[in-house]
Amino acid sequence: MFASLAGRTVVVTGGSRGIGRGMALRFATAGCRVLVVGRDGDAADRTVADIAAAGGTAHAFAADVADPDAMQAMAAEAEHRFGGIDVLCANAGIFPSARLEEMTPADFDGVIATNLRGTFLAVTACLPAMRRAGRGRIVVTSSITGPVTGYPGWAHNGASKAGQLGFVRTAAVELAPLGITINAVMPGNILTEGVARIGPDYIARLAAAIPMGRLGSVADVANAALFFATEEAGWITGQTLVVDGGQILTEPSGHG
Repeated sequence: MFASLAGRTVVVTGGSRGIGRGMALRFATAGCRVLVVGRDGDAADRTVADIAAAGGTAHAFAADVADPDAMQAMAAEAEHRFGGIDVLCANAGIFPSARLEEMTPADFDGVIATNLRGTFLAVTACLPAMRRAGRGRIVVTSSITGPVTGYPGWAHNGASKAGQLGFVRTAAVELAPLGITINAVMPGNILTEGVARIGPDYIARLAAAIPMGRLGSVADVANAALFFATEEAGWITGQTLVVDGGQILTEPSGHG
């Protein structure tokens, strides 16, 4: 049995949609106070409304993780509203598709700025509050794409996700003496709102490549993040947890 996380303050970047929304909802059901951060303030408000309807506590904050000043303001808001920062879910990310022959430097830089630099900015903005508290949990949303697999059109996204893991490992060494852990979840194919809109045929093709026979849910990833935030996970840092239903384990059919 895990100790309760009730009353802890959790900041979730990219918390208005997809996996981040799932994380915000899951931490709220665990009794945490959640700052839901997203570029789309209206979408963040909707997530907060859903949390409130379920009896949870949350507040929306519109910010772009690629903006250093916005990340500092985010951390200040969490401290002002909830009295500190116990957990950061550095989840915000973008994944536009562009093959190498058509990818521009601006395309590449934009993904790196949000996914990798944005992780750095969110983490460093929240560190002072965690340092003052003498403890903290940071969970980074990476991916199997980049660190383990590749996918056409996602060279920039894969680079950013692999880069996040390099960041996590060195950050873990630096932050351990402060009582702060940092780990990463690595989702496979997850049934987010965006994927659901593409249609059942596409979803069926994705599911066929997964040994467990289905796409993951946002709750599957959120539960992994919740574990890393527990007291019981306090001696785990610099690690990754693949959440993919066995997707990366399979070899092509017909292999001798």
